[in-house]
Amino acid sequence: MTADAARRAGARRAPLLLAAGVCLLAGLDAALLLLGLPAPVTGDRLPQVHGVLLVLGFVGTLVALERAVALGGRWPYLAPGALGAGGLLLLSPLDPAVPRLLLVAGTAVLVALYLAFWRRQPSAALVAQAAGAVSGLGAALLWLGGLDVPRLLPWLAAFLVLTIAGERLELARVALLAPRAEPAFLACVGAVATGVVATLMWPATGTLLLGAALLALVAWLVVHDVARRLLRSTGLPRFSAACLLAGYAWLGLAGALWLLGGPVAGGSRYDAVVHAVFLGFVMSMIMAHAPVILPAVLRRPLPYHPGLALAAWLLHGSLALRVIVGDLREIRGAWQLGGVLNITAVLLFVLTAATASVAATRRRTPDPVPADPRNTR
Repeated sequence: MTADAARRAGARRAPLLLAAGVCLLAGLDAALLLLGLPAPVTGDRLPQVHGVLLVLGFVGTLVALERAVALGGRWPYLAPGALGAGGLLLLSPLDPAVPRLLLVAGTAVLVALYLAFWRRQPSAALVAQAAGAVSGLGAALLWLGGLDVPRLLPWLAAFLVLTIAGERLELARVALLAPRAEPAFLACVGAVATGVVATLMWPATGTLLLGAALLALVAWLVVHDVARRLLRSTGLPRFSAACLLAGYAWLGLAGALWLLGGPVAGGSRYDAVVHAVFLGFVMSMIMAHAPVILPAVLRRPLPYHPGLALAAWLLHGSLALRVIVGDLREIRGAWQLGGVLNITAVLLFVLTAATASVAATRRRTPDPVPADPRNTR
């Protein structure tokens, strides 16, 4: 692909990334409201859609966009298009059923994307990612049916946890896994999916199983992920490895809280579980993969910059303040300060990434942009 063609492809995808960005900013605004602090935009609806807006509107759009780019063709872009539009319409005064239907449509097309990938080349990694997509579709359907967000939490968590775990398995296979590694991985995935479904019918038992399954999955990832080997390197590999391992630690904490504490529907322990999963694990994974994924999607360079590491460590340090001191010890001041610093860290990462990308684009001489290796699957 020529440089001009690559830039045109990136420009066509930019509106979808912009929709995800608006969902992120709106979600951060809602986070300030939930912390009981002044926010640029106020409204009763924002706090109510905060979780779904960030999980399906923001991260879901990013996941679906990356999958659409990897698969190629036009119809796959229906997934990020519907998810992005659904997220944006959650911010409007429209009947809530409209954006909820769009989120259902977007996750349904995402499931169809994985079926297309499966026909191309079956793999254990695709099983995990498809199970994540089905969990996302289940969450969207249950929300459309009127279930409240705390009851959806296991489904939303499984959507992103299994998607990311599948991505990590793809990279771990490069290191020649032992024969029993993939069956053990699939057993963890099956246990997570079973626990998620069981939380609807038997909340206590399902939550216990889900917590144990997440701990088992974290153990598998820590043992088999290439991140441990890259921690002694420098630059981007070391940054990515550190983000990955820190994310696994937060996911392990969430699993332990579910395993030991049972179902959560509100209060400080609910806040701890939610943010350990979605900030500590998911946002850390986004930070780790952004310098690789975003250039493949937008056809713009994103070189490593020390500011990215600063944002990552601000995220993890402030999350420790929020969760360990604020939530688990119930100190309100630490909870609020940690929450504000969480938001600052995310914004700092976005600003640093955008600045580094623009600067690298200006310095760059015209040359072909490498194709996304996922297109070879």
